[in-house]
This record gives sequence, structure tokens and C-alpha cells, in this order.
Amino acid sequence: MEKEARVSNAPISVRSFHMEGDAFRWDDVDVKEYRKVGDFFRDINKQVFFDGEHGLSCELRYFEVKPGGYSSLELHEHVHGVLILRGHGRVLAYSDRGSHIQDIGEHDVVHVPPHTWHQFQAAEDEHLGFLCLVENERDRPRRPTEEEKEALRADPTIGDYVRL
Repeated sequence: MEKEARVSNAPISVRSFHMEGDAFRWDDVDVKEYRKVGDFFRDINKQVFFDGEHGLSCELRYFEVKPGGYSSLELHEHVHGVLILRGHGRVLAYSDRGSHIQDIGEHDVVHVPPHTWHQFQAAEDEHLGFLCLVENERDRPRRPTEEEKEALRADPTIGDYVRL
């Protein structure tokens, strides 16, 4: 359904939501590759709503993971704030504070602290869609070394679930 603007020359911008097949989409927001290269993630894309425009010092992105897909396992110095919009799955976390696996679903909020290995995984039967808020000025994600991969695989909590 097309929405009609009630005020001309409005000082705000609105990107309306719509479904495109089974995917969440917003008008005038490009669907981008999750990463340019790699085999350490599966069936995930992103849409960026704000990336420094409009005077915001944060970036708001929407990630959509197809059933059975997952994000890369990564770590960085910055914090993530995540809001699950659709579906369910799980989030894995591993740091010097311990390892954790948590089922997640619609409207759950996830805080990913700095220096924490983390990965989002969609359930086998449903998309997982989430908003992710990060600072504009941030470090690049780091992938695990071979030694770190072995430690992650050997962890009794997440080892059987982590996708590398």
C-alpha cells in the first residue's frame, strides 16, 4: 500500500517498509552484500539506514539471515546494540568472561560488549532479521586465527554450534 505524504517539502525523510517476497525491505534502501568475500558466513545481507548522514554519530543497519544462515564469527573493540525484528535463532558469545549461547526471538534486545567473539544464527525454519546500532567511528571486525578457532571449537558451551 502506497503512503501519501501529507506535507510537501517536509524537513524529514521517511523510508517506508514493504515485503519483497519473504524479505523485509525499505524504500530507497539498497540491499548490500554482508561481506565482499569469504565462506565464513551464509545467507545474510544488510541494509544501511543511517551511516553518518543526518548528523548522527551512529550507524543503524538491518541484517537479514535466511533460514539456516549465520553471520561471521568476529570480535572488535566497539559495542553493538541489537534488536531482533523478526524470526528466531541464537547468538553465541565467547570472551575472557566466559562462553554463552542464547536463544533469541522477536523483540529481544542483545548487547554485545567489546572484545567478545559473537555470531548470530537463524533457525533452520525461519528468517532472522535484526537492527544493529554501532558507532560510525569504529574498528574493523577481526576473524579468529587458526589457534583461536581451535579454542572456540573446543569450548564445551559453544563448540558444537559455532560456524567458522
